[in-house]
Amino acid sequence: MSRAERLLTLMQKLRLYHYPVSGAILAGELGISLRTLYRDIASLQSQGAQIEGEAGLGFVLRPGFTLPPLMFSVEEIEALALGAKWVASRTDARLGTAASHALSKIAAVLPTELRLELDTAALLIGPSQQPNDSDEILGLIREAIRHECKLELHYLDAQGKQSTRIIWPCALAFFDYARVVIAWCEARQAFRHFRVDRIKSLLSQEQRYPKRRQALLKAWRVAEGITEQRH
Repeated sequence: MSRAERLLTLMQKLRLYHYPVSGAILAGELGISLRTLYRDIASLQSQGAQIEGEAGLGFVLRPGFTLPPLMFSVEEIEALALGAKWVASRTDARLGTAASHALSKIAAVLPTELRLELDTAALLIGPSQQPNDSDEILGLIREAIRHECKLELHYLDAQGKQSTRIIWPCALAFFDYARVVIAWCEARQAFRHFRVDRIKSLLSQEQRYPKRRQALLKAWRVAEGITEQRH
């Protein structure tokens, strides 16, 4: 868990208690030391959180505080809601569920008027030609990308020719008509694109490929002539 996630989780837990709760209980729920907990509380207090109490007496969060980064504009709320709906309808079940949970966590810490904007967002996702890909395969691909692991594919190309490939997956692209794995292919010694619906079976080799995913993705952009976007 990153520090930002930990601070948000701490705020969520403090909101659940309407009476002072000991630092030992909070530290235990977060799986951190008391020293780290006290440092996190001091950090939140410096950002304006009305956390009252002290070591040995317990802590309580007074109502009405929202972390500054969660003060979104109405258009930002619409973008978040639309994005979550897109993920829920265009990706695998686990990723869709994660998007819904993330949106619920954001809603829980928004002021009432902004939460209403989130709940009543009127931007909709239309129907599409949804690919009939295996949720299990999509999950394995995402996990391999995350951990920079090699994959063994049994693949059927557009001409119906079967082959076995060892690839280094670095990205997964979602289109209305297909999901595509971007990867370095050991057999071709070049970047290749593999449609998920043509993967007959997949096996994680649990072996890290020799380059970092970010470096592979950068090299793929160069090979494809794609200008990297800056945000």
